[in-house]
Amino acid sequence: MERPSATALMVAAYRARATARGDGICNDPWALALAGKEGHELAARYDETFPHMELWIALRTAFFDARVRRLAGPGGMDQVVLLGAGFDTRAARLGREGLRFFEVDRGPSQLAKLDSLARVDGYPVASATYVTCDFEREDFLERLVDAGFSTERPALLLWEGVTAYLTEPAVRATLRRIAQGTAPASVLGFEHLRRKIVSGDVRDEKDKESRAFVSNLGEPLRFGVDYPLPMLFEEGFRRVRMLTFDEVCLDLTGTYERDRAFRYQGLVVTSRAANELL
Repeated sequence: MERPSATALMVAAYRARATARGDGICNDPWALALAGKEGHELAARYDETFPHMELWIALRTAFFDARVRRLAGPGGMDQVVLLGAGFDTRAARLGREGLRFFEVDRGPSQLAKLDSLARVDGYPVASATYVTCDFEREDFLERLVDAGFSTERPALLLWEGVTAYLTEPAVRATLRRIAQGTAPASVLGFEHLRRKIVSGDVRDEKDKESRAFVSNLGEPLRFGVDYPLPMLFEEGFRRVRMLTFDEVCLDLTGTYERDRAFRYQGLVVTSRAANELL
């Protein structure tokens, strides 16, 4: 069985730590068990290069959780798709009657996750429909439809913690497939890094160390974009809302610190037709 993504384990550890902090930004009771010893060790090492990562992950989790509650709450969308699901637990945390979660990932990665979940007492594994997909050889939307996803009804698609590890053609192809293949009122949420951190064209040694850290884990950064609106327009989207992590942090915590450098990472919510994105 393929080992779980190292960064996925590390992110689960950060969700667990943020949950234990008890400030209400992030609440994932399953993350502690899923991260395991390896995830927590990786997070402790990564703290040395980016000490604000725990807060960053808490903000990202909270931001996308809020999109689920708002857009897929009672009376809203009845389909949520998690692309590159990793150790996501939203199906367990945010599920409700009538709402269907689809978790899409590569077969070996998904098997590794399910193996981990089987050892977590009380986790509702049946809360999601698990869709295996070889993204290089298979059409993820066709695989979703085979699993019961409807392209006729609006859906919320979350693409969290993925784009930075893909090539630009792969990012564009995914955006185009969503824009062309799902219902017009469907909404996509994702986050992205800026070009400089991805290319390594940075002055801060800590930024260079942060980039090298994930590369040494076998998951190098490949894609960054400073202003994604033109790309989204070119691939078929007509409603776009973009925020920095600084804006989300100020909204959720009432704080701003320049040294966090959260202005260099962005969050996007976009659709072909939906107006109520946030």
